[in-house]
Amino acid sequence: MRPASRSLRRAVAGLTVALLATAVGCAPQPEEKAAASPSGSTADTCAKGKLATETSGTLTIATDEPAYEPWFKDGKPASGEGFESAVAYAVAEQLGYDKSAVVWQSVPFNKAFAPGVKTFDFDINQVSISDERRKAVDFSSGYYDVRQAVIALKGSKAANAKNIADLKGLKLGAQVGTTSLEYIDDVVKPTGAAAVYAKNDQAKSALKNGQVDAIVTDLPTAFYITAAEVTDARIVGQFANKGGTPEQFGLVLDKGSALTPCVTDAVDALRENGTLARIEQRWLSDAVDAPVLK
Repeated sequence: MRPASRSLRRAVAGLTVALLATAVGCAPQPEEKAAASPSGSTADTCAKGKLATETSGTLTIATDEPAYEPWFKDGKPASGEGFESAVAYAVAEQLGYDKSAVVWQSVPFNKAFAPGVKTFDFDINQVSISDERRKAVDFSSGYYDVRQAVIALKGSKAANAKNIADLKGLKLGAQVGTTSLEYIDDVVKPTGAAAVYAKNDQAKSALKNGQVDAIVTDLPTAFYITAAEVTDARIVGQFANKGGTPEQFGLVLDKGSALTPCVTDAVDALRENGTLARIEQRWLSDAVDAPVLK
């Protein structure tokens, strides 16, 4: 028999509460009695391998399709190869779920942090933590500090840009819903509107075909694109963090999810014991520094 889903359990729980409320009427409850009924400790909620997941005994992890390198190897999230695949399985293990208990689900980038009930336990897809996105979803603590970078074809005017002012008159492009696009709009503030694409693949094609002068992606992706996909392109430079605060990727969870503190604790533990650093060294070591555009 398929275990009850979290949403079904919520519905049943809500109906039970309503019936109990009807039974006791509107009589006020003593304050001390209400205070003496804790909802359960974090230790109980985060018992290893026994979380209130979408499917009992299974951890459902989502990401976009296609899954790009260096975040995933050969477009296969379930392989454990690639930075985010390795991080996902490390978090799962920290939560008490081995690889056989992990199920992957395909969810478009924008949908992952859009309002609405989620069908996954957490999503990992280079989603930057922001106050605006927190209005619709929960985030774990950050698992990777990232910067945004500009890519242009070698020998082009854009490739010779030395600062942000040099980018203002150029046609720039980025994937919809990304902080890459936000950096174009909020930091560069170009004279013309940015070209917006549903997928990074479309942005790369536009660059190759000369439809845009340059595109913006996160720095590790920029290094992979220029090394393996658009080899006649180069990294022009990277942007400094807006407001001096590091941009971080976080795991995305349903708004108000009971799993959020558990997943955050898992990410924090992996950072403290050096696991995240080791995974980064293995999969992102080629993403070295690039000049900062000011």
